[in-house]
Amino acid sequence: MVAAAVGQDVALQGQLEKVYAYWRNAMVQKEYATWTKATAAHRQMIVKNRLHSERRLFPQGVFDVPAAPPTLAGLKNVQSKRNGRTAKLVYFGKIDFGVGGDPTENLLVVDFVQENTGWKYDMAEFVSLSALPEVREEMTKGDYSYVAKTRELAPTGVVPPIPMAIPVAKYIAKVYVFCPGRVVDVTVNRISKHRFGNAKEAELVMGGVVDRKNHISYSVKGLPGGTGKEALSIRVYVFSQIDGVKPLKVYEYQILEGETLKGAGDTTFDFDAVMAAKVMGK
Repeated sequence: MVAAAVGQDVALQGQLEKVYAYWRNAMVQKEYATWTKATAAHRQMIVKNRLHSERRLFPQGVFDVPAAPPTLAGLKNVQSKRNGRTAKLVYFGKIDFGVGGDPTENLLVVDFVQENTGWKYDMAEFVSLSALPEVREEMTKGDYSYVAKTRELAPTGVVPPIPMAIPVAKYIAKVYVFCPGRVVDVTVNRISKHRFGNAKEAELVMGGVVDRKNHISYSVKGLPGGTGKEALSIRVYVFSQIDGVKPLKVYEYQILEGETLKGAGDTTFDFDAVMAAKVMGK
């Protein structure tokens, strides 16, 4: 039976849905004290560090989001699982972020961790099924086996540590990686750690870049199906807060298709006064 394959803990579901509602209300009402009570300690620090790295105000920036968190009303809970001090709720349905339009059926995955004072909200992830029409059709008919067999939709059992506090960045930076057929790990200034898999993406550098010397290290591994001859780019850009000033590339490692790959690197790059002046629009 499909139902037997999908983890369902009704009592746990009820507890966690109350936590989510409490957290969502804090976001909608912009209540910082309530948000701190509802949110896992490590997630609070991650949010604070991100805002500091974007040079945005804390705690005001906590509630500066493009859309309100979706309500769980009208969604079908298809999995409620715990593993140690971690838990996940998985929902299927038309997830409404309140931005208009007619939502299609997708997945909403909500993570929780258990602390001394009880269960806390960690994070929520919207999982689009647009590229998996067969799965969407199966789930519409009540077959949730895809959820049961997808490892990423199960709680890990590992409570993330609380990251170190990062001061407000002087300069906003992002690391960009283009790595078809490969996995790339990048660390900037020994603080900001990133992993990219078969991707063309950019991520915020925690703590930004600093004046003068900055450190960067990377490692590259092939993925199954890759040829080992693909092009690859790793770049760091610094962003201005002044309208019309373009991002400034301050580091690059790049190979073209077929060129020899250097599988790991550990080096520094400069961000000097001339670069700083450009970012400041001078």
